Amino acid sequence: MEILHLEPKEIWKNFSALNSVPRPSKKEEKVIAFIKNFGESLGLPTKVDEVGNVIIQKPATLGMENRKTIVLQSHLDMVCQKNNDVDFDFDTQGILMETDGEWVKAKGITLGADNGLGVATIMTILESKDLPHPALEALFTIDEETGMTGAIGLKPGELQGEILLNLDTEEDDEIDIGCAGGIDVTASQNYDVIGAKGENVIITVKGLQGGHSGMDIHKGFGNANIILGRLLFVGVDAHDLQLVSIDGGGLRNAIPREATAIVSVRNAEDFIQNLSALQSEILEEFATVEKDIQILIEKSDDSGEQGISISDSKRIILALKAAHNGVYRMSPDVEGLVESSNNVARVELKNGSLKILNLSRSSVESTKMAVAEQLKSVFELADMNVVFSGSYPGWKPKPEAEIIKTMVEIYEKQFSEKPMVVACHAGLECGIIGANYPAMEMVSFGPTIRGAHSPDERANVASVQKFWKYLQEILANIPAK
Repeated sequence: MEILHLEPKEIWKNFSALNSVPRPSKKEEKVIAFIKNFGESLGLPTKVDEVGNVIIQKPATLGMENRKTIVLQSHLDMVCQKNNDVDFDFDTQGILMETDGEWVKAKGITLGADNGLGVATIMTILESKDLPHPALEALFTIDEETGMTGAIGLKPGELQGEILLNLDTEEDDEIDIGCAGGIDVTASQNYDVIGAKGENVIITVKGLQGGHSGMDIHKGFGNANIILGRLLFVGVDAHDLQLVSIDGGGLRNAIPREATAIVSVRNAEDFIQNLSALQSEILEEFATVEKDIQILIEKSDDSGEQGISISDSKRIILALKAAHNGVYRMSPDVEGLVESSNNVARVELKNGSLKILNLSRSSVESTKMAVAEQLKSVFELADMNVVFSGSYPGWKPKPEAEIIKTMVEIYEKQFSEKPMVVACHAGLECGIIGANYPAMEMVSFGPTIRGAHSPDERANVASVQKFWKYLQEILANIPAK
């Protein structure tokens, strides 16, 4: 209930209502119905398109009829991540929130502020009675986090707006005018399962902070899959190592926080001893940025496990060691901007079936493909099958657009400082939507959110107030048609 007393109360009320509805990516049926019912309850024209995007129209307020029509856009789905010691079902439960000083967060799970605060803000504008604004089209897209299929499926002609305001940026002093494109790279193979002949050892990497695989990829955070691969590499030749299972990471757009492998080795005590030096070195490497990192290497009492052969195990471990992870290239044109990167997001080996999921990003299409093709080369050399999927374009900046100049002027007047006009390394939907609406001016901005895509996700209360003040002034000053 304390959330409902925060300002602006209307936004936090709508955010709380939204967070009571389960909304994992690919499973948005309940939240689609929720938003559809919301629009219809206000008596506004409401439509669900073929892929599940919800579009709600609202006429201009008195005196604003001659302004350009605005599209307000946010995505309905959320990244579902939780700590291993938390019992929570994202498919059936709503998010329980709490305040922590100047922040709102959830308990050991993702908060859904990305992009739930954007959705709640648009809901607040739709239900407002006295807020000046031009004609509006509220576009609530689906599946932004795991494929952007909502934006991809949005057909030309569905929208009439001339300006799109995407409310999905996580720094309140930034105006985003461009973003990276992305492509999913999936390596897979099936191996014969045989009896494991040695002693079992369990290797666990946990306690990493994770984060957004675009916005946080340059911060030096640990990737649990990569650290696990380094540890496994120690035993690849010296210990007749057989992989029994690997369970590392989760979603493609989240930096992996935890990974576990069960291996069979000739002599568990010697193997653990050989890993101890590297274990200490890795803990020291990450001591500054990953204060809660843990690496556990323990002999298992389990026996009779089924693993894959020594040679197949070696191929997998060498591929993990060789696959690029992290920043591939910084932009030569925009200072501080990551141009290209890859996240080795998910590694799963179970009953001889292997999958390695990657998300490669770049603001340059040719470099995006270069990263993906490098991964393909590594995995195919390891005799794996590689598939590219879910490719989406970046969003090319148009810094001279009229709406950008208007927003910069308003920001400087309201906050007595210049905003940062930037491009980001995240995958925003603007590039995809812009492919079908090339004449539309687009800008992305939002309140400050930290730890997106991880259980540490939190939203800054004062920043939401700042964002709301800024957005209201933007709507009141949209250029004339």
